[in-house]
Amino acid sequence: MDLPVVDLAPYLLHIASAAAAEDEEGLRALCATVSSSLRDTGALLVKDPRCSAADNDAFLDVVERYFARSADSKRIQERPHLHYQVGVTPEGVEIPRSLVDKEMQEKIKSMPEEFKPATPNGPDPKWRYMWRVGPRPASTRFKELNSEPVIPDGLPEWKETMDSWGSKMISAIEVVAEMAAIGFGLPKDAFTSLMKEGPHLLAPTGSDLQRHGSEGTVFAGYHYDLNFLTIHGRSRFPGLNIWLRNGKKMEVKVPVGCLLIQSGKQVEWLTGGECLAGMHEVVVTKRTLEAIALAKEQNRSLWRVSSTLFAHIASDATLKPLGHFAEASNAPIYPPICAGDYVEQELSVINLKGKNGF
Repeated sequence: MDLPVVDLAPYLLHIASAAAAEDEEGLRALCATVSSSLRDTGALLVKDPRCSAADNDAFLDVVERYFARSADSKRIQERPHLHYQVGVTPEGVEIPRSLVDKEMQEKIKSMPEEFKPATPNGPDPKWRYMWRVGPRPASTRFKELNSEPVIPDGLPEWKETMDSWGSKMISAIEVVAEMAAIGFGLPKDAFTSLMKEGPHLLAPTGSDLQRHGSEGTVFAGYHYDLNFLTIHGRSRFPGLNIWLRNGKKMEVKVPVGCLLIQSGKQVEWLTGGECLAGMHEVVVTKRTLEAIALAKEQNRSLWRVSSTLFAHIASDATLKPLGHFAEASNAPIYPPICAGDYVEQELSVINLKGKNGF
């Protein structure tokens, strides 16, 4: 199956117009498509006229140049004391949750062979750069999660490119969050009001296909995202697999000009498990090898850069099932917890924070 592609233009036109929607029923159906796709597949493809393929390409060009630098020169931007939530995370630091989560390992064992994820040999061999997007709160208990950005030297276009692409992707996420809330039968600002001043991060990964380009190499082991919603622009090298709610594994193909949205653990919390965090991995596949061969022919970069942004609930806000989801049978599994405390616990598990969680 293919993921549905939702064009955000009709909804954007509706919110830009003071008049009542001419096609209220059509808009509600669009919102229902958003919520049902997130519920059933943990993912969704969207077209946002404000986010062009050219914007995505400009972003990838700058980030490819950064990751092509030597390891030592990149490590200058490393900030482990800030839980790697700004600056660069070197390869070999982040541990796939599937290597340390016993419950997840049992789940993998029970999967049919054709749907099992690839088995990583250790920490992810990918680099990542965390760039904060949007305003942060003047006062917060979670200063490490809301730190100032780190700007690499020698790339004068870095800040403007990151800020521009990051703000466009956040705008797309906010519209999707509104539409999902309507589709789930919640007030339209149920999610977006909790996202205000959240620790949103533009977080491109860099995977060196020159060194790690053999079929089956696992760049990001089987895991879920700990944030609210994740959005990706199209990568120049395929390799993302997702798992649908029915347990089937699916290779994602993002059409040119589209964005991929994935549900994270915070949306699972807020919907009382109605919408589960989407499981996924990034692996070198046959399609990746074809893209590598083409890039070599065209003398292009062999760094696989993901155009990824993590949208978060504000650190000092409370995660708990919202509205009618509070009455759902699974609601007790999701007790109230401060979003910042939850994020720090998760970071500890995947080796991006000290081992004691808090």
